[in-house]
Amino acid sequence: MQRWEKDVSGGSSMGQKLGFDSRGKGIEEIVSRLSPFDELPEDCVSNIISLTSPRDACIAASVSRTLRLTVQSDSVWEKFLPTEYASLIHEWRVFLSKKELYFSLCQVPILIEDGQKSFWLEKASAKRCLMLSPKQLVITWGNSPQYWQWISIPESRFEKVPELLDVCAFEIHGWMNTQILSPRTHYSAYVVYKSRTGCYGFRDLPIQVGIGLVGQKPPKRFICFDESTDRIKKWARRELIKSHEREDGWIEAGIGEFFNEGGLSLGCDEIELSIVDITSPYWKRGLVIQGIEFRPAKQ
Repeated sequence: MQRWEKDVSGGSSMGQKLGFDSRGKGIEEIVSRLSPFDELPEDCVSNIISLTSPRDACIAASVSRTLRLTVQSDSVWEKFLPTEYASLIHEWRVFLSKKELYFSLCQVPILIEDGQKSFWLEKASAKRCLMLSPKQLVITWGNSPQYWQWISIPESRFEKVPELLDVCAFEIHGWMNTQILSPRTHYSAYVVYKSRTGCYGFRDLPIQVGIGLVGQKPPKRFICFDESTDRIKKWARRELIKSHEREDGWIEAGIGEFFNEGGLSLGCDEIELSIVDITSPYWKRGLVIQGIEFRPAKQ
């Protein structure tokens, strides 16, 4: 369980380390004293808190009883929700508060745009996160059943994902409008995949990847889908990005970063991405691609 903690020790009248769980609830009781916020109108305090972040709001609850009560209000948490949140939630889902709805959107990604994208929020910042379905990618020979097959597996977010059967030319391209992402935010993009038993042709093979605004030449980097021997070390000069296993059992490899200037109300830009084998003429098989994920870059 993730905890957001704040040491509020400030003398004998107030202070112990406070923790907040994934629902923003206090883990320990607080001992409060009067705060300058206690003299402000409730709507003023609510507006102040809503200009911070969900993480800061939960920490602010330790300052005074007034702030603690205000942080529980719907008016605060509605400001952290996407403006179009009502259209994202199924009518049959009932939430007791906007705070409960917020943490649901952080913990349980939802499918949008007819199941072509998976959407959720970053818990600490309320920034938008997204996974692009492989159906929205251009995969060389992707519609030829002798080379790729589209399968349903329970651990995937999407109804169908592609499994590589046999190709020489491994090439994936994609384009996406960034309007749905948070404005003025640095994003990292990842290809999310799995290796099947019998995966072949990718061992220590650097794959060139890149992402950037359409019309601009993105910086190139290299990833490896199968880092099983030390031979890959000779590619270090090409900025090889190591892959990592995720908590959900999939593997991710970073394909690049970009700055999203726009957003829902500030215009938009289109980005393009590529994942291409430029070095090997040999046959390859055994990869399952779940999608391309976009998350705020770690600071």
